[in-house]
Amino acid sequence: MSPVLAGVLQMLALIAALALAYRPLGDYMARVYSSDKHLRVEKWIYKGIGANPDTEMRWHAYLRAVLAFSAVGVLFLYLLQRLQGVLPGSLGFASIDPDQAFNTAASFVTNTNWQSYAGEQAMGHVVQTAGLAVQNFVSAAVGMAVAMALVRGFARSRTGELGNFWADLVRGTVRVLLPVAVVAAVVLVACGALQNFSGIHEVGQFMGGSQQWNGGAVASTEAIKELGTNGGGIFNANSAHPFENPTPFTNLFEIFLILVIPFSLTRTFGVLVGSVKQGYAILATMAVIWIGFVALMMWTEFAHRGPAPEIAGGAMEGKEVRFGVGASSLFAASTTLTSTGAVDSFHSSFTGLGGGITMLGMMLGEIAPGGVGSGLYGILIMAVIAVFIAGLMVGRTPEYLGKKIGTRQIKLAALYILVTPALVLGFTAVSMALPTPPHSILNTAAGSVDHSGAHGFSEILYAYTSGANNNGSAFAGLGADTPWFNTTIGLAMLLGRFLPMVFVLALAGSLAEQKPVPATAGTLRTEKPLFTGLLAGAILIITGLTYFPALALGPLAEGMAA
Repeated sequence: MSPVLAGVLQMLALIAALALAYRPLGDYMARVYSSDKHLRVEKWIYKGIGANPDTEMRWHAYLRAVLAFSAVGVLFLYLLQRLQGVLPGSLGFASIDPDQAFNTAASFVTNTNWQSYAGEQAMGHVVQTAGLAVQNFVSAAVGMAVAMALVRGFARSRTGELGNFWADLVRGTVRVLLPVAVVAAVVLVACGALQNFSGIHEVGQFMGGSQQWNGGAVASTEAIKELGTNGGGIFNANSAHPFENPTPFTNLFEIFLILVIPFSLTRTFGVLVGSVKQGYAILATMAVIWIGFVALMMWTEFAHRGPAPEIAGGAMEGKEVRFGVGASSLFAASTTLTSTGAVDSFHSSFTGLGGGITMLGMMLGEIAPGGVGSGLYGILIMAVIAVFIAGLMVGRTPEYLGKKIGTRQIKLAALYILVTPALVLGFTAVSMALPTPPHSILNTAAGSVDHSGAHGFSEILYAYTSGANNNGSAFAGLGADTPWFNTTIGLAMLLGRFLPMVFVLALAGSLAEQKPVPATAGTLRTEKPLFTGLLAGAILIITGLTYFPALALGPLAEGMAA
């Protein structure tokens, strides 16, 4: 079987699996977030944190709860890393330096999971499980909660109440993420993924010498890492490591975990707003963009010219021979179109245009299908923009799901889409412009990139794109473990996560206060293919206009020169 055909068949198998899970999982999540009953274990949690899950919150109260919970998470994870040296199960690893501890705490709380360290050489069992793995669950649940608040903004009328953050957080964790992650972890263990709390072992090598390996709760971490679109791995090689991703089947299964909740949330959205066709329209937009990116990625990697790539069947540098070009391309496109950041190959070794596709996937806002929760609220913001553009073209007040899109709504949507470009382009420009004096702690671009020219610029651009969009993957050539990059990427992650949430929740509150507008003959039918095309076009055009100059200096210049 040719490598191209194998890649296409894997994509078709993945689509079939996602289609089978779409309706049952989407309907189940709709029931979870609309139920007025609480499980016994949930009542214990509410009592422990002192929260009343039946109290409705307006958008500013909901936002305060999100920010307070996340701030406590950052502080706890920071202190856990700083105290690692005196904790049991540390495997002899020292405490984490302040700048790296801040970066890692910001990373995992924001669902980014950017890692400027090698996991198996820095983090002990307590930090990995009680710190990082816990945040893999709750940071994903925060994104789902904010998405549900926006959905209620569209579904409700004449009230500013958006639900209860604590109830949404706990239900998302206990009823959705935890049970699915347990099943996924069992599958991964059965397929050969590691799951233990062993210490460091000396392992002999075939060519002589030895290497040190430590175990860990790998399968359980891997399950929620992919399911919650997190991305941080226990091992530095991430999902290219055989302990995390043993076989081609587990590789495809992990891609399925990455995509299943973001795609299924469109069904949840349709059910909760009372029109599953609206959910199908959003799903179609996500699917068209995802399939297009996967196809482009496979084409750029298989079409790479040169004797070695032609003999190997594609550009194999930085790719696992267990998976090949097709599966690696499928994984790379899926992980950068979501906020996952897990990798089964090194994106810096992709072709120039292939690396550009990974960056563009993040620059879209990671909405095809995007992160758990964040993908849904991100594409709904773009839907508001698309409806507004359509209204301008026909001279009619724009409406979406029976809600008028006025001055306040469009300002909030515009602020949402401007946050991440400002962070990405601003931090990239400063990092490239600042010199690195001898023995300086800044160590900006000149002291950290392995390559000069277009690829070196791409390494910096990729890092801040990944951080600000809460992705977490990286071009491997960047030495990001410096005070400058740890601090600035940490700030980009925090601002890129929580500033957009401010605008999302404010928009949700303003929509919930409106009374529904009846549909007329002039109302744009947002469940039709015409709107799907308009929405996809708006996403690509807005992103292209924003990022094209930066992409032209980096991956496009490198790809055209190859």
